[in-house]
Amino acid sequence: MYNGYISLEEGRLALNESYLDNYWDILPIERMQVDDEVTLPGQNKNESFNRAEEKAVKAIQMHSMNIQGKEVNPQMDEAYLLLGKARYFDQRFVPAIEAFNYILYKYAASDKINQAKIWREKTNLRLENDQLAIENLKRLLEQEELDDQDLADATSTLAQAYINLKALDSAVTQLEIASINTKNHDERGRYRYIQGQLYNRLGYKDSANMAFEEVIKLNRRTPRIYLIAAHLEQANNFSIAEGNKEIMLETLIDIEENRENRPYLDKIYHQIGNFYAKDNQDSLAVEYYNYSLRTNSADKRLKAINYEILGDYFFDYSEYKIAGAYYDSTMLNMVKDSKPFRIIKRKRDNLDDVIYYEDIAVVNDSILSLTSLSYDDQLAYFENYTEQLKIQAEKEKELQEIQERNKEFANNNFSDNGFGAKDGITKSARGPNGPPASSFYFYNPTTVAYGKNDFIKNWGDRELEDDWRWSTKTKSILNKDAENQEAVVITENELYDPKYYIDRIPTDQKEIDSITKERNFAYYQLAVIYKEKFKEYELSKGTFQYLLSVNPEQKLVLPSKYNLYKLYVLLGENDEATIAKNDIIANYPDSRYTSILMNPEAGATKDENSPDFIYNKLYDKLENQEYSEVITKSEEYITAFEGDPMVPKFELLKATATGRLYGFEAYSNALNFVALNYANTPEGIRAQELLDNVLPKLSNKEFVETEDDDNFKIVYYFTNPSKEETEAFKKALEKEIKKVNVYDLTISEDIYNPSTTFVIIHGLKSKQGAIGYAQSLQEKKKDKIEHDHFAVSSSNYRIIQIHKNFEDYLIIE
Repeated sequence: MYNGYISLEEGRLALNESYLDNYWDILPIERMQVDDEVTLPGQNKNESFNRAEEKAVKAIQMHSMNIQGKEVNPQMDEAYLLLGKARYFDQRFVPAIEAFNYILYKYAASDKINQAKIWREKTNLRLENDQLAIENLKRLLEQEELDDQDLADATSTLAQAYINLKALDSAVTQLEIASINTKNHDERGRYRYIQGQLYNRLGYKDSANMAFEEVIKLNRRTPRIYLIAAHLEQANNFSIAEGNKEIMLETLIDIEENRENRPYLDKIYHQIGNFYAKDNQDSLAVEYYNYSLRTNSADKRLKAINYEILGDYFFDYSEYKIAGAYYDSTMLNMVKDSKPFRIIKRKRDNLDDVIYYEDIAVVNDSILSLTSLSYDDQLAYFENYTEQLKIQAEKEKELQEIQERNKEFANNNFSDNGFGAKDGITKSARGPNGPPASSFYFYNPTTVAYGKNDFIKNWGDRELEDDWRWSTKTKSILNKDAENQEAVVITENELYDPKYYIDRIPTDQKEIDSITKERNFAYYQLAVIYKEKFKEYELSKGTFQYLLSVNPEQKLVLPSKYNLYKLYVLLGENDEATIAKNDIIANYPDSRYTSILMNPEAGATKDENSPDFIYNKLYDKLENQEYSEVITKSEEYITAFEGDPMVPKFELLKATATGRLYGFEAYSNALNFVALNYANTPEGIRAQELLDNVLPKLSNKEFVETEDDDNFKIVYYFTNPSKEETEAFKKALEKEIKKVNVYDLTISEDIYNPSTTFVIIHGLKSKQGAIGYAQSLQEKKKDKIEHDHFAVSSSNYRIIQIHKNFEDYLIIE
């Protein structure tokens, strides 16, 4: 029995050490992770518990003295109690409850009877029999006078049952009794901390702080994690308006500077960040949230919260690209497809467009600013730039030498130097007293760029895949603007040569105009996104004003001015709104914007000149097979409405009409154009989906006749027919098919290509039947129907329309 209890205690200690508490939720009373795996008979999860069980069984088998139905060995109840506990901790709860019930059945006078009852109810909780456990424990407390540890065990178990049933106020009462009566300081610290958590859930912050204070008073007599967590919970409950900020901040700093608290710095830094955030000291809050991330915490929930807070911070300051990077990191630390994950993903997806256009605007502005400089200014600029590259490269080289000489020292200080953490904060965002910039290689964009070029020089452009070093995997960086797609690799000499960069600055006016046009369109899109999606009216106003100041193409001027007018109205800037309105009316009297401004009520109704109305009319023409007109008109409206959000819709409509009129290859090219040029719009995404998922299924152009085909057509084909000709032919066919009672025949007219039209009889069941029926129409003595035709199955007709290859079909026939 002695050896059995030693093994049991060893197993319990191992369980406690391996269990990771989730301090974001109410802690369980007992530290034990329950697995979903089913343990088969004869299997054990932990060797210590297996040994304890073996000792208990051996004690029972060798020393039980059951005489005339009565056990006379007084230690057998302890053996069964040990047996039940070993099975309980080994997560074999049904065998465990059998052992406890055996004590209650056979040893009613045992001094261990109350412990057996308590352990039975602990096991019932694990079996999710919460209500039964509450009833039995309440009966035990009413009928027996429990003392000290037994009372603490009974009330703590009862508290867990109440927590399971969400009766938190009842759980608080039981934990108070358990905390007073337990002899174990570890348990007392845990019970008091859970009590504080429950008070917080119930909204009683003062009572919660008192419970946390009881944990703090235990100091070293309880695990340090409870002490730190209690301090942090008190800080979390702290009210900036009502409390003493100086004392609270001093307490948090003392906790941070205590060397014994280093394992918990991730949580401490996070809480200090929360304190500064409550006090509206944003730069310090950002600094400490980043400190928390640099500790390389194992708490993924904490990392996700830090990243999300930082993402929200930069989102509020309209730093959308930085915010997007933080949201990406947030999702990496969340459970995929959970509700919080979906919320962050939706927020992140909304940033795609603004990040895309901001990148275009920044890059093109940089290029255009360089083109405006004289050669001497360009040379001076890049001489300074390359000089900085050399200085940085020297620093990195020295740093690498130092790190190699002090490799062991560097490893010991790995976490303190911030290695492996993702910062993403600009120098200005750190605040004047922020932490120094990290010297880690991948945090420096210059050294990263140098390293990439060095890699490309040695290896070429490699895919991220297994066996990337094989020579057969070699690829080169391709210049997408070059017809011959020559490899572009920057050598070390070029990297530090100012003339290399100057030679790459565009000089052709046509190319500069193209960059300018792309930049202006990006600014227009950004301004619209700021206004419509993010309601950042001041930011949108500034962007529109800047766009107008750089003399954009005329098609962007009027919609920008109208949007500015709307923004002035929203911001209550009535004088500016009046000036903008008068400007539009005076300079663009025939525009639809003027019509709306002159007659707002009419503007609120459906404007026949609006892109929406025009698009719907064109869509109706598509349904009516007027493909040529749809393509022509779409091109006109794409030009007329340039900069309008409806343009991608017209592009996709045009691509659909092109596919129906010209076939698979033309459709593929048109979709590819939409996918590439409008990648961040719903239409661009839809085009890419069609390219990836639909077109591969339509690529087969081979004709196949199968026995399963039971739907055939007779197709009459006309070259450049007049409408009257096809209508007269259809009327003649309709007159004839009405005489057929065997099949349900129908007639339709399909556009094949710009010069060819099909008139089709549907509903025939075999190819021979279709051919025979067409011949019978030709051989009639009266009202003969004679015209070029062919019979085809529905599946092959689909291929003909998709690939426009009916001439090939005629050759086969």
